[in-house]
Amino acid sequence: MPTYTYTARAVNGELKTATIDAPSREEVVAQLRRQRMSVVKVDEEAAAKKSKTKGSIKMRDIVIFTRQFSTMINAGLPLVQALDILAKQTENKVLSEVTRAVVFDVESGHTVADALAKHPNAFSDLYVNMVAAGEAGGILDTILMRLATFMEKNDALVRKVKGAMIYPGVIMSVAVIAICVLLIFVIPVFETMFGSVGLALPLPTRVVIGLSRFLKGYWWLIGGGIAGSFVMVKRYYATSNGKLLIDKALLKVPVLGDVLRKSAVSRFTRTLGTLISSGVSILDGLEITAKTAGNRVIQDAIMASRASIAGGDTIAAPLQKSAVFPPMVISMIAVGEQTGGLDEMLSKIADFYDEEVDAAVSGLLSLLEPVMIVFLGVVVGGMVVAMYLPIFDMINAVQ
Repeated sequence: MPTYTYTARAVNGELKTATIDAPSREEVVAQLRRQRMSVVKVDEEAAAKKSKTKGSIKMRDIVIFTRQFSTMINAGLPLVQALDILAKQTENKVLSEVTRAVVFDVESGHTVADALAKHPNAFSDLYVNMVAAGEAGGILDTILMRLATFMEKNDALVRKVKGAMIYPGVIMSVAVIAICVLLIFVIPVFETMFGSVGLALPLPTRVVIGLSRFLKGYWWLIGGGIAGSFVMVKRYYATSNGKLLIDKALLKVPVLGDVLRKSAVSRFTRTLGTLISSGVSILDGLEITAKTAGNRVIQDAIMASRASIAGGDTIAAPLQKSAVFPPMVISMIAVGEQTGGLDEMLSKIADFYDEEVDAAVSGLLSLLEPVMIVFLGVVVGGMVVAMYLPIFDMINAVQ
């Protein structure tokens, strides 16, 4: 049974801190209230808490949670009751535990936004800030529904881009496996056969046999080199300069760079538009959006816009200087600023670029398909031809 540390105020006003074993937080609160004590804080012991909250929370779980929360608030249910129902009915155990903690914090006098902010692994800065804006404006149900729609569209965009990478990844994996099988098992058979004949081998055949010997003798060196390179690139990407250089290079890659740029523009405009329309200030909105940009170049451009706004200028000028955002996006943002309809304009840009991402992903797949087929044909076919060249020479010598 989990152990909890609680702080509570007795009837005479004295604060008391102690530990208690109980099946849940709710039971601790109930016991303290039966003792006519006012609960200040209840924390689960670290070891028990760690073992109880193992697992992950999927985006789909958060979306369902948000929609149901919005529906119950709109129907007139009190916040605590709505959250308590969500904690009991969610199928994700980690989210259920998090929701119970949120219920306790709200009962203790915290706002919903403050309670959610204590669980960054489940609720992002964007989520917390929109909930805070909804509470302040008295439109929490509307904000939650808008937030759920935003998360669904953003998740669909991310899955779309990741899905585009699956096909070339599978093809490349098959190609590597096929090449390794040929070099390790097939080529040595031909090598033994050619050695018994004592025939002078053509250059392509000698190259393929040399690759086969190297792979069989130094496979550990190749594997270690690949793993070491991956670790080095990952560590370099974790640095500020490394992330900037790699993200900048990715945006310049033909076709793939176009997909990444358009998806980043779509994410930026939809996130910022959703935040502004929900009542979040433009400065806070830009800061939150920069954190969710997914690309350091885009992030720097957004933060430059934030500095520009703080100095009394416009958003559009710094975005134009970054040379990352298309002219159409800059012009539409400038018009939105001038007319006071920036949130609506950003949403229109996001809708347009969602379709552009679809087209860019389709273009990427249509380009990669023939490239992968040609690659497989040239490599595997070249190895087969290299092995048959000496056989042709043997046939000619017999004739």
